[in-house]
Amino acid sequence: MSLFQQDELSVRALEAQDADLLARWLSDPAVLKYYEGRDRPHDRELVEQHFYKGSEGIIRGIILHGASEIGYIQMYEIDEEDREAYGYQDVAGSIYGMDQFIGEPAYWNKGIGSRLIPSVVDYLVNCKGARKIIMDPQTWNVRALRVYEKSGFVKKKLLEKHEWHEGEYRDCWLIEYDAAEENNTEASGLTEAVKGAEQR
Repeated sequence: MSLFQQDELSVRALEAQDADLLARWLSDPAVLKYYEGRDRPHDRELVEQHFYKGSEGIIRGIILHGASEIGYIQMYEIDEEDREAYGYQDVAGSIYGMDQFIGEPAYWNKGIGSRLIPSVVDYLVNCKGARKIIMDPQTWNVRALRVYEKSGFVKKKLLEKHEWHEGEYRDCWLIEYDAAEENNTEASGLTEAVKGAEQR
């Protein structure tokens, strides 16, 4: 089942037969450096535990480029415990989290993230009613942060020693996409464009 599509990029729902695909991606040290950690390779059993059990409320999908399966994504509405941990307990409306990786290194550095992330944001805002979308990438992952910021995310808070990765706790950035703020920015830009046209 396709969740959404943007040009040659699409996301379909995770299926049982994708377990072997995930196990292949998550046993590649190049991928594990950025997702899960090189000290935590996944075999089929670990994939089953991590990606298929306790999936209630989590939207799990496979990223495709044309007909080629190239990565994984998951999206989920954050619960009250996470709202409090991140400082969103007083924010009204749905707040979604998302995580993703491109599992085929041949597709890295081709601008796919810069096209994928805005499509995911559009899906969560317009199809799931997300008020805000948050992620917590590790601070050293500058390439990913650049893609996220280009897609409208802003750094909100430094989360010190937030995530266990390759034998140590790593600092992360809490980054946020605010749907209302983006809409206001777009509306402001449109107003300025109209004013400019009227003055010409």
